[in-house]
Amino acid sequence: MNILFFLTPKSEVAYIFENETLRQTLEKMEHRKFSCIPILSPDGKYTGTISEGDLLWGLKRLNIIDQKDAEGVPIMAVPRRATYKPVHINSNMEDLLDRAINQNYVPVVDDQGYFIGIITRKAIIKYCYNELKKTAGE
Repeated sequence: MNILFFLTPKSEVAYIFENETLRQTLEKMEHRKFSCIPILSPDGKYTGTISEGDLLWGLKRLNIIDQKDAEGVPIMAVPRRATYKPVHINSNMEDLLDRAINQNYVPVVDDQGYFIGIITRKAIIKYCYNELKKTAGE
């Protein structure tokens, strides 16, 4: 099965660039109500993911108690706990499932490492559920 069937394209995904600030990240995540968000290099390559937990512990570690203070903190100064590993555009379903076990979503990159979108765990589970229903109905 082609994993692109599950892809939410970059144009529909909220992300930040690695040169943005902590405050910009907080505002984007609050607005979109996401618990994690991909980080891209200025040229669009996938760099990593930052989560609400990373932001919370980063605020504590950096002793930031005011939103104004977060304006001067580059997002890359905030340590990240988990590494959301991407899959290549030509990856197989097994690779996708292996990543989705431990990640809310799986970033997808092209041959040069450019971010092209994500595949959510929800989309994978929905597909598996529908396949199980088909099998049970036979």
